Amino acid sequence: MSINQPPQAAAASAGGAGTPDARQLRAILITVSIALMAVIASVSGLNVAQTHMAVEFGASHTTVLWIINVYTLALAALLLPLGAIGDRLGRKPMLVTGMIIFGAASVVAGLAPSAGVMIAARVAAGISAAMIMPITLAVITSTFPEEERGKAIGVWTGVAGGGGILGMFLSALLVDVADWRWLFVLPVVLVAVALVMALKSVPNSRERSTQSFDTIGALVSTVAVIGLIFVLQEGPERGWTDPVTLISLAVGVIAAVTFVAWELHRRDASLLDVRLFRERGLAGGSITLLVVFGVQAGIAVVLFPFFQAVLGWTGLLSTVAMMPMAVTMMMASGLAPKMAAKIGARSTMTVGIALATLGLALMALFVSVDGGYLSILAGMLAMGIGMGLSMTPSTAAITSSLPRAEQGVASALNDVTREFGTALGVAMLGALLANGYRSAIDGRLDGIPDGAADTAREGIANAVEVAPATGSHAQGLVHAAQQSFVDGWQQSMWIGAAVMAALLLYVALRGPRNTASLQSDAEAAPETGVAQNVAAR
Repeated sequence: MSINQPPQAAAASAGGAGTPDARQLRAILITVSIALMAVIASVSGLNVAQTHMAVEFGASHTTVLWIINVYTLALAALLLPLGAIGDRLGRKPMLVTGMIIFGAASVVAGLAPSAGVMIAARVAAGISAAMIMPITLAVITSTFPEEERGKAIGVWTGVAGGGGILGMFLSALLVDVADWRWLFVLPVVLVAVALVMALKSVPNSRERSTQSFDTIGALVSTVAVIGLIFVLQEGPERGWTDPVTLISLAVGVIAAVTFVAWELHRRDASLLDVRLFRERGLAGGSITLLVVFGVQAGIAVVLFPFFQAVLGWTGLLSTVAMMPMAVTMMMASGLAPKMAAKIGARSTMTVGIALATLGLALMALFVSVDGGYLSILAGMLAMGIGMGLSMTPSTAAITSSLPRAEQGVASALNDVTREFGTALGVAMLGALLANGYRSAIDGRLDGIPDGAADTAREGIANAVEVAPATGSHAQGLVHAAQQSFVDGWQQSMWIGAAVMAALLLYVALRGPRNTASLQSDAEAAPETGVAQNVAAR
């Protein structure tokens, strides 16, 4: 890892009184993991309550989507600026403040009397989540000693990767046994526990900088992220050629190009030194996380309709069916640091990406209406193991590419990459599935009344809902929709596998440096300079 200060100074900066002992390190890791879980669970939790919110608030489908998406939009847009501010002002104060605001916003959301209040509360929760999320990883990278850091990052990535599925399971359970408003009890409880533990166990660390804060870079990066994430969220609903979509895309692209040009101009005083993307670690880690999280999010888009509309399962049972992939992902994330220490980061990432590619291929080959859950289970397990093995060394490569003084920025970059990947995967694989479904069902609607046929083309859930109105054609229409969904599934999975295969080739040739001893490299490397990337060249 590149450090712009002597080891003794770094330790003092991180902990205030040297390196924490094993007991405090364990408490720190538990604290940041709980805080991260609260943030991640809030990303996906409301998905299971869309119908309930629409009925209670009398809200349109668009409004409900805004309630869900505005949280992610605010979170992604402010990760980089708030991560950098946390480095300067102090990571513990930023973390504590973020958790207090997050908890209060979640309480307001749970009691919201209208959709407008709910949206405002979700914006506040998203902003505070952007204060929490990068700091949780920055606390690990700035506090844990080199020999323990990989294991801690493995736990963090496991929570970040599997937390969304676990959050959806608990959310679905609460909706089934209680009321949708109880969804906000989970993040409030989690953040309250994390807050108490943080006040007691998390040390403060801050970095003094002689450079002024890059205010222009922060503002431009915020505009760029908002524009591009908005396109990915709204494009499928509004249409990719809708004027609002095109304007948002233009604004996002122009702002992104401006950000890169400005950061190159600022050089050592930049918010994010984009020159570091020439290094294998930062580039390889970022691209890997972008693709892996995109595929994971896209898989969720495909799996839930399969469980609910094809297999006829409830929302709760559908989330339970996702658990094997989440559990194997979290377990593999914990094993990845040991594997990387033995065979190297690039080899570990290569094995993980290869397994994830295999998982996609297995699902594409064997998924069927009659085969049900067992036809995709092997693919899900391979996907979970593969993603877990690839995420941890990718995250370590990103954080190791920036100096200790910029760990909030490094962590934020890691998180922004994940959010972009998630939005991109949902938009792309979702669109591929929808197009494949429509193409397949067009040839299976002979004899179906025109109105019902048009409804069935909109999606499998629509086809199942309209089927009873078609009389004797009902069973045939349902079967046609189910088979067409599987056809669309196979098309999207094969394209996903092709993307992962391209990533596999890239990482194998240009991935992070294959070193099995990050610590020895760190000791041998010079301790100054922005481009001195120990773990990832």
